Amino acid sequence: MRLVKSLRIGGWALAAAALCIALPAIMAGNGGRAHAGTSLEERKQPMKFSWVACEPNCRGWVSAVGIVTATSPKDFDEFARGRQLAGATIVLDSSGGSVNDSIALGRRWRALGALTTVGTSIRTRTGQGERGIVMPEAYCESMCVFLLLAGKTRYVPDAAHIRVHQIWMGDRADDARAASYTAQDLMIVERDIGRLAKYTFDMGGTGDLLLLSLSVPPWEELHELSRDELRLTNLVTTDAVAEVLLPDPRATPVAEVAVKPVQDRFASETVSAEKPQVPAAPSRSTKTAEAAVPTGGVVAPVPAQ
Repeated sequence: MRLVKSLRIGGWALAAAALCIALPAIMAGNGGRAHAGTSLEERKQPMKFSWVACEPNCRGWVSAVGIVTATSPKDFDEFARGRQLAGATIVLDSSGGSVNDSIALGRRWRALGALTTVGTSIRTRTGQGERGIVMPEAYCESMCVFLLLAGKTRYVPDAAHIRVHQIWMGDRADDARAASYTAQDLMIVERDIGRLAKYTFDMGGTGDLLLLSLSVPPWEELHELSRDELRLTNLVTTDAVAEVLLPDPRATPVAEVAVKPVQDRFASETVSAEKPQVPAAPSRSTKTAEAAVPTGGVVAPVPAQ
């Protein structure tokens, strides 16, 4: 029996189907404009995984861009097949997605001992091979925040936007106050809050993350976490980018593994300030049509225990 398509926190659906958020374009000077526009379009699509190499001085990272759908855990498994991803860094740029599928994906990442951060990956070709850098101004919203939490070590650059919102029925989010709800709807909401709470504590997050997320109704703007709130929720475990974007010890002698190669890969805010960026549009989110991005099946009721 069809019951409810989805729940959502802000832009993400929290159950089997997802709604997505259209975000302001992120501009990174003249050289980054085309990539920024592409990144915005990618965030409106189901999550894609790609390996960003940066030979010869670092070991690369996984770029995860887009919304989490019912197929995302399987897509990641296929991407990971044949790759040595234990301890790899995952760079997120996402509006969130399906709650239960995000939980499944996050648990896969923790089992790998993954490291997580937020950013927009940019690839360039040089005479020495492909070089990747991470632009720090990117978005991680709703269930993306819980994917960030999956990292064994977690770094968030100052320019990144980490935003949270409340769980809601995705098919009634456009006019949440005028919609009708049943006892079955309430059961689904409470069930998924419970699942999300268990996951949060399993990953080392705090109850403050749930409190902040669940305090913002869908008719209000997403709440952007401050630096203090990022620490309060335990979303940040380090302030050192070198702990997540690591040099490849096989390519560089340990004595030469210094700060400079890491800064080269993660464009610093100091560099960004010297090269003015095109200002972003106001941060109000806009949901795209749910039908445009199929994200999963029907949420089935769970018998009371």
